[in-house]
Amino acid sequence: MCGIVGYVGDQQARDVVIEGLRRLEYRGYDSAGIALVHDGVITSAKRAGKLANLEKAISEEALPAATVGIGHTRWATHGAPNDVNAHPHLGADGRVAVVHNGILENFARLRDELERAGHDLVSETDTEVAAHLLELEVQSGADLTTAMQNVCRRLEGAFTLVAVDGQDPTRVVAARRNSPLVVGIGEGENFIGSDVSAFIEHTREALELGQDQVVTITRDGVAVTDFDGNAAEGRRYHVDWDLAAAEKDGFDWFMRKEIFEQPRAIGDALLGRHDEDGLLQLDEVRISDDELRDIDKIIIIGCGTANYAGMVAKYAIEHWTRIPCEVELAHEFRYRDPILTRNTLVVAISQSGETADTLMAIRHAVKQKARVLAICNTNGSTIPRESDAVIYTHAGPEIGVASTKGFLTQLIACYLLGLYLAQVRGTKFGDEIGAVVRELAQMPDRAQRVLDQSDAIYALAKRFKDEKSFLFLGRHAGFPVALEGALKLKELAYIHAEGFAAGELKHGPIALIDQGLPVFCVVPPRGRDQLHDKMISAIQEVRARGALTIVLAEEDDTEVAPYADVLIKLPIVPTLLQPVVATIPMQLFACELATLLGHDVDQPRNLAKSVTVE
Repeated sequence: MCGIVGYVGDQQARDVVIEGLRRLEYRGYDSAGIALVHDGVITSAKRAGKLANLEKAISEEALPAATVGIGHTRWATHGAPNDVNAHPHLGADGRVAVVHNGILENFARLRDELERAGHDLVSETDTEVAAHLLELEVQSGADLTTAMQNVCRRLEGAFTLVAVDGQDPTRVVAARRNSPLVVGIGEGENFIGSDVSAFIEHTREALELGQDQVVTITRDGVAVTDFDGNAAEGRRYHVDWDLAAAEKDGFDWFMRKEIFEQPRAIGDALLGRHDEDGLLQLDEVRISDDELRDIDKIIIIGCGTANYAGMVAKYAIEHWTRIPCEVELAHEFRYRDPILTRNTLVVAISQSGETADTLMAIRHAVKQKARVLAICNTNGSTIPRESDAVIYTHAGPEIGVASTKGFLTQLIACYLLGLYLAQVRGTKFGDEIGAVVRELAQMPDRAQRVLDQSDAIYALAKRFKDEKSFLFLGRHAGFPVALEGALKLKELAYIHAEGFAAGELKHGPIALIDQGLPVFCVVPPRGRDQLHDKMISAIQEVRARGALTIVLAEEDDTEVAPYADVLIKLPIVPTLLQPVVATIPMQLFACELATLLGHDVDQPRNLAKSVTVE
């Protein structure tokens, strides 16, 4: 997720663009850049790091006056966060500049085509490919709008592209496919942004673009087409939020916004995972297939929410690969003197890639000659750099301290790892792997269906806002979901909450059950008949002792309904994938309950987003 700004008008484009980038920096802060059209040429500046680095650079070497410009603040995906990979990217002759949000899945094939034609691409990014292709189009005589239409028909993946042509100072052209883009409509000026916060100080009139559309903005108007050049329309609306709300897309908290971004985040996490032959691929792999076939033990390490993602991964990886898998808290790992060999794969899960406990654990693993694979959201951070392989989750920046979309995209990455190992080791046939991948592809829509129930879950939070304790129960892959649900309540609402494996009830925790105690119960899909029946037995046990049961179950599960005081219906998904949809109601519940209690949801007391001390 990156921040994009475009401007055409009478103001100084540099000031408008930098101002917009400042409001969009929450969308990415790995690097920032700007391109201006002036006297038939493009002048560009870009710097790694936060926007302040770019501002310092352009204050020391002033940019020319210009009334057309584009800008970008980056959350790195393709290529490390450095000056070269920062946006904008220029065509071979510097005539066209492009900024981009998303992933171009077929960029490798297109890059190879360009290089064979003599183009010298200097960055590691997929974006530079689009810049070269657009420039070829305008050099052949197409205007920038037509060039964008032609290029977009060749691109695969999810993207927002925004471009300027140095020889056309009248327009900025943008395109959208499965990636956010909105137009700001002014008087004698128009704007483009990743969201309305990019231009809200200048106008509150906005145009939302549809799928596979190209928009051209000039001083005098806005024109929308589809990728084939046919006239199209966007949805016009008035923004009635203030600036603070605009940065959060109208939500009261960044965390709530991030919860509702999860369908898109899941989709982004799945992008670009196949090569041209349809085989799964990771982001970076420095481990050979032969070495992966020799792996005889996997140890997954992480802290907090990342540890719970690892617990789900254990179920999936062992089921799909038959490799023994352990899950450990990263901060305990090296102190127990673990047995590691060259045939051990250590999987480190960290949203930031800088978690001190996890970093120390992988360094210990490397000293013991184990292989290390990182699952991480931050391109170029320390843990991926020191690992032998990487799966990036592509969730985009997560501002709320309590992880939401970070956790769900970690789950997706764990599933992809399990399937990739099954592919390499031959423990599942290609059609079996393909069937799971097709199920994963449906998860964004299924997550959205859960979010559509948010009002009912908010009402539930209001009903229980005076409760002082909650229990969460689950079986199989639902057990880590129970732990995550309890953690969210502790983090946000400062309420006592515990998660248990439902089978443990009789071994002690059932003593906690008292009259009216709310108990969240994650029921396995009915395809797991034995587990399903045992979970119903656990629900009956707590109800018999006075508990009030809040049951999360498949939408057509009529067997459990009589035992639910409150029933939250989940889409029907395979057992191993159920954590993706079952976690969302608990996130919504915790966020709303904390709000009702008057707590700061984005910055809970005593917590930091990234734990950088051991």
